[in-house]
Amino acid sequence: METAKIYLETTMFSFYYAPDMPGYSELKAQVRQIFDQIKAGKYEAYTSIYAVQEIEAETNSEKRDTMKRLVIDYGVIVLPENEDAKRLAGLYIAEKAVPAAYTTDAAHIAITAANGLDFIVSLNFEHIARPWTVEKVRKVNIREGFDGIGIYRPVEVLDL
Repeated sequence: METAKIYLETTMFSFYYAPDMPGYSELKAQVRQIFDQIKAGKYEAYTSIYAVQEIEAETNSEKRDTMKRLVIDYGVIVLPENEDAKRLAGLYIAEKAVPAAYTTDAAHIAITAANGLDFIVSLNFEHIARPWTVEKVRKVNIREGFDGIGIYRPVEVLDL
């Protein structure tokens, strides 16, 4: 069986170090389980220059450095921007799969599809990991000749 290629959106790095408080503890545990599965070889992990830029923008230097460390420690491959991803992101915005004000969220999804990855994992429930987005992205990808990609919340990935 081929190792699944997964894209880790920025929230996966930030929730690894989420505070232990109601609503966060369970999500943090799920994120850490996924990183454990990456370390065990179940997944080949990717992220992108977009996530790296968001991590770099973190104002808390300790949190920023620990998130950057996750990329290195878990061998996460950082994908560069490419023309297919830029084009797809624009189409996701035009088709209202992602709101126009959230171009980076569209870019995360687009780079996953443009690079032929299997799925994206995100805790962004407003613009990425939501049924409306999943369906719109699938339609755009098929129409544009790209494979459909899975868009999952961490708990859904743990069941795959």
